[in-house]
Amino acid sequence: MQDVLKAFGLENTSGNWPVYSPVDGSQIGAVAMHTSNDVLAMVESAKRAFVAWREVPAPVRGEFVRLLGEELRLCKSDLGRLVTLECGKILQEGLGEVQEMIDICDFAVGLSRQLYGMTMPSERAGHHMREVWHPLGVVGVITAFNFPVAVWAWNAALALVCGDSVVWKPSEKTPLTALACSKIFERTVVKFRAKGHVVPDGLMQVIVGGRDAGEALCAHHDVALVSATGSTRMGKAVATTVAARLGRSLLELGGNNAMIVTPQADIEMAVRAILFGAVGTAGQRCTSLRRLIVHKNVAEKLMGSLVKAYEAIRIGNPFDASTLVGPLIDKAAFEAMQKALADAVKQGGCVLTGGGRVDVGAGGYYVRPAIVEMSAQTEVVSTETFAPILYVLTYERLHEAIALQNDVPQGLSSCIFTTDMREAEQFTSITGSDCGIANVNIGPSGAEIGGAFGGEKETGGGRESGSDSWKAYMRRQTQTVNYSNALPLAQGIVFEV
Repeated sequence: MQDVLKAFGLENTSGNWPVYSPVDGSQIGAVAMHTSNDVLAMVESAKRAFVAWREVPAPVRGEFVRLLGEELRLCKSDLGRLVTLECGKILQEGLGEVQEMIDICDFAVGLSRQLYGMTMPSERAGHHMREVWHPLGVVGVITAFNFPVAVWAWNAALALVCGDSVVWKPSEKTPLTALACSKIFERTVVKFRAKGHVVPDGLMQVIVGGRDAGEALCAHHDVALVSATGSTRMGKAVATTVAARLGRSLLELGGNNAMIVTPQADIEMAVRAILFGAVGTAGQRCTSLRRLIVHKNVAEKLMGSLVKAYEAIRIGNPFDASTLVGPLIDKAAFEAMQKALADAVKQGGCVLTGGGRVDVGAGGYYVRPAIVEMSAQTEVVSTETFAPILYVLTYERLHEAIALQNDVPQGLSSCIFTTDMREAEQFTSITGSDCGIANVNIGPSGAEIGGAFGGEKETGGGRESGSDSWKAYMRRQTQTVNYSNALPLAQGIVFEV
């Protein structure tokens, strides 16, 4: 443990906020919490940094992000292990999260030469019209514990090439990984400056704080965009505060993701996808599979294989290469899972397997992932519980399954398993899934950085990572240039003086 912390100079952190590892419940550090006044000072510093950074040519900003990606490559193993230590996901997933950071840096480097605007014809002779994109300003980033570093990178890499400065408030449950990223950023600054480039102080800062710090960040008039990832409850509070000052918010909130399995599905493939989607990261992903909607004709066959697979899941220390499921983040997560299971039974559900705590001899809150058969999509099924609970429902007609999938407040990710082309096309059509992500023959998790990531309804409507999501970090300007010696008005208006 100490060697992981030592790699980033975090072995002797001190402060008034203890940090615990979900792996064994032990304290792994302590950090000093920032106050609301600290946040104000950081935003002022970030504002000054933005004024300087926006004048750096975008391809040069891209070179900085390229170097950041190289630093991440060098410390992938150490940072991946720190992610596992602090948030509890298995090491393969910790390393995969750092790889996402590297990938988005690569994406952003190419993007730095492709911040394209457009031109359009003017109705007035001797006039030229165009749209251009300019840097936006200070970007506030609020992240959750379950992806403690990747989501920051999604936002920061794009914001930086777009010419913005970044103020990051990580979850108070995972501050050490954020401080490690800050160290990596500082190393990148040193290398970039050694090449003769200028990097303003305050370009990227980390707020270690609680709700009051987050509220101060959201309320600050000089924070042009607040990108927040977390619960729907948190997102509504962020949106309200930011909207009150007519600011911009980018929200990535709760998910209640479903898989539809049709009679034409490859059942063996579906079981494998269900397993990773529902139990990976101990069910603590916004894209975790939470609802399984199975055709009645294949339900018995599928459930027999799935229950058998669940009972063979290896639960234990996430650093062990044979482990598939590590711990929940803390006691509160365990208690929320137990309450949801009890509510499911009260609402007519039957627990087919799992749900209890597992003693792995290391402390921490380890649980056996649960499968709960439900006769209807009740209140508990429609509510996201951040734990490995899979609710199973059956259907007879595909349009019924799609309606069932869509009939929840959230709209992040969705998927269907079928070998029937018409079923797949119906699912991805305008009358199909209402989610931001719709997959065919793969689970709801594992999004690649090339596509825009986000969802609809109570998921917030935001988009991060790939595609054209960079536009959220810039401001659009329509420009008209008159290169003639006349002054005609649009719409043929005549205004003679």
